[in-house]
Amino acid sequence: MVLGKVKSFTVSYDCLNDSNVPVFSSGDCVSGRVIIEVTGEIRVKSLKIHAKGFAKVRWTESRNAGSNTAYTQNYTEEVEYLHHKCILIGHEREDDNSEEGLTTIHSGRHEYAFSFELPQTPLATSFEGKHGSVRYWVKAELHRPWLLPMKTKKEFTVFEHIDINTPLLLAPQAGTKDKTLCCWLCTSGPISLSAKIERKGYTPGESIQIFAEIENCSSRMVVPKAAIYQTQTFYAKGKMKEVKQLVANLRGESLSSGKTETWNGKMLKIPPVSPSILDCSIIRVEYSLMVYVDIPGAINLSLNLPLVIGTIPLHPFGSRTSSVSSQCSMSWLGIGLPEAPPSYAEIVTEEQRQSCVDVPAAREELDGPLFAYIHEFRFQPPPLYSEIDPNPDHQRRTEERRLDACPSR
Repeated sequence: MVLGKVKSFTVSYDCLNDSNVPVFSSGDCVSGRVIIEVTGEIRVKSLKIHAKGFAKVRWTESRNAGSNTAYTQNYTEEVEYLHHKCILIGHEREDDNSEEGLTTIHSGRHEYAFSFELPQTPLATSFEGKHGSVRYWVKAELHRPWLLPMKTKKEFTVFEHIDINTPLLLAPQAGTKDKTLCCWLCTSGPISLSAKIERKGYTPGESIQIFAEIENCSSRMVVPKAAIYQTQTFYAKGKMKEVKQLVANLRGESLSSGKTETWNGKMLKIPPVSPSILDCSIIRVEYSLMVYVDIPGAINLSLNLPLVIGTIPLHPFGSRTSSVSSQCSMSWLGIGLPEAPPSYAEIVTEEQRQSCVDVPAAREELDGPLFAYIHEFRFQPPPLYSEIDPNPDHQRRTEERRLDACPSR
């Protein structure tokens, strides 16, 4: 009998999204198929899959051990997040070359389904860095008697979701710094920098609105700039390795002596980048927005505002809340307050109010002074919004009493 040959041997995933990209999260069910295409019949001992997920760190450093002596120190560490095995055809056998209990696969294309559930515990987001990585994959092995095993492997992506719609990530970030330049015994005026962004959390593709004020009282020409940086930190054997990379940047107008520049929402777009990794014990990926003043011949004046790059974008209600809080807390930039709220009549019609006023018969037994008080005021509209004081005389008398009570006036 002439045995056939394996024409192709691949792993395919059933994608959960419309982009046809295998992306999963903790607790998701990963499903797919091992596809075998053969010409002629083949006899198979077993077909099995092995799913794995690891965070791995590795770097080397040169060390001196004395005169003319040097050696290389290796730093490695790994954390396992996923380990799953499954046999799709046959079973494990000690005798690899036994002819008994084999499965025959006929000529053509054959698909063998598999599925497994990712752990419910938090997983590290897939990542490729300079000194480490986080990877997840499924490896399939086809075992046949008297032949070496055939192996194929395909990776899939895991996102540990970060929802930026939380109070911590919706909080505005701000800072202020100043710097005085000195040259020998001469001292010039200060350079001051104030900067603010609406929130801490963003997603790739969003633009950060930067509000800043730069005042140059020095004798030098300076340039305000802003940049987003990614910081990769790797940990192994009690040591740490850090890599800082520029993600995006912008440049303002040159500022001569005595001039001031204001950024009223200057936009800096976040390119496609990996989400922040904050829960892995050996790899950490963080982001920051640096707003700084480039000073020729001196150390730059800079402000670092922390960022978190998430996976769940801002909800409309979160955007409105963030915008209002930002407007109310940025009076130094001259941003106005929100508009007046709508009137009661615009929301509740007269018919709705009258229908609420009618007391059901079942509540007649509750008649009494307390219920009458609650019922009388429960459906009354709130007072109309107005920016005009309804009691100006009372307000004026209050102010006069305050002036009389303040000895400094």
